[in-house]
Amino acid sequence: MLVDIFSSFDDNNQVFMSLYMLMWFFSLATILLFSSWYWVTSPRWSTVIMIFKDTVTSQIFRSFGLNLGGFINVMAGLFLFLIFINLSGMIPYVFSPTSHLAVSLSLGLPFWLSLIVSAVFFDPRSVVAGLLPMGAPAALNPFLVIVETVSIMVRPITLSVRLAANMSAGHIVLTLVGNYLTASIFMSSVFSTLLIILIQVFYTIFEFGISLIQAYIFCLLITLYSDEHPH
Repeated sequence: MLVDIFSSFDDNNQVFMSLYMLMWFFSLATILLFSSWYWVTSPRWSTVIMIFKDTVTSQIFRSFGLNLGGFINVMAGLFLFLIFINLSGMIPYVFSPTSHLAVSLSLGLPFWLSLIVSAVFFDPRSVVAGLLPMGAPAALNPFLVIVETVSIMVRPITLSVRLAANMSAGHIVLTLVGNYLTASIFMSSVFSTLLIILIQVFYTIFEFGISLIQAYIFCLLITLYSDEHPH
């Protein structure tokens, strides 16, 4: 039973009409419909999917990730997967996995670490040289190396926290507005009820946009991190 607005983020919380199986359905649909030859001829809605795929692909073509084998396919698949997972959290009684830091960190950490490991094995001297900006004063070199190292190490944390915080904040606001709407139906005037309904509708549309934007930003930042890979 839901006891407060934060109970919706408990993945072990059993509620009436729980639809957690949709998570498995969306994951399998991504593999079956978008990454296989299931369809003899491409359906019409595949053009919509290609819009999202072309969006992330166009960004990768402007980065060094183009030279990394399979990077385009991985980022396109991750982009589509995040869109489905984020949008599924907008369905009532469906848990949003990206609202948990453990899920977003399990997505961001492997991609960040794979770029670091690939760069170290490809050209370790360039990686070490990249820790020190060109033209820096000699007295500041030790401090600049430490600052640059810390900034690189916190990237997976900031990448994951950004996704989890934005998705969690949106769902919390929707819950608060919904609680005020329920109370206003029985206690407030018609004008106040209609005003809260409009706020709920517009913020729901806004949250759909946030779901798409956060998936794009997540993939965009990983793509930008690939620019630091040794050439």
